[in-house]
Amino acid sequence: MAHSILVFYGSYRSDRMGIRLADYIVARLRGRGEDVELIDAKAVGLPMLDRMYKEYPKGSAPAALEALAARIRAADAFVFVTGEYNWGMQPGLKNLTDHFLEEWFWRPAAVASYSAGRIAGARSGFVWHGTLSEMSMLVISSTLTVGPIAEALDADGKPLGQAGQGLERAFGRFADDLAWWTEAARMQRARKAPPY
Repeated sequence: MAHSILVFYGSYRSDRMGIRLADYIVARLRGRGEDVELIDAKAVGLPMLDRMYKEYPKGSAPAALEALAARIRAADAFVFVTGEYNWGMQPGLKNLTDHFLEEWFWRPAAVASYSAGRIAGARSGFVWHGTLSEMSMLVISSTLTVGPIAEALDADGKPLGQAGQGLERAFGRFADDLAWWTEAARMQRARKAPPY
């Protein structure tokens, strides 16, 4: 049975390189038979956080917020594709995630980071682990780190050279880890209601 997985990407830059990694992950997960959807923060276009989804009276949230909340609640797992900005989080992705809280609960999450340099966004990925855990997601231990991104993936998200080969080798474990925890969480939610 396919898992429903949302892949979140958050850059608002005009020459976005990380979309290559998001496209790669979507294609590879689909190739494994998963039901995958890319959620692009720039395309969703939520405003800077003023009011969380749960703070709107029922039925009065903006349409984009309401639609995304329903998709998050229906998903089995999440993948967050994040760049690194000055050793920190990508603000567009953080803004999108902060609009929600309970919608994320009790599902696994995976982090894939990238950068233009050799550090591959690892510092941002590290920060995301704590943030997603605080939002009651189970963050898997396997991560993807890609950098320099322009040397690893072409504009269509296809692997290039040695960096692309390294990504291909790492992806299997990343996807297996996510699938295992996704299945475990799905079975536990079916067996017993979450405690809160």
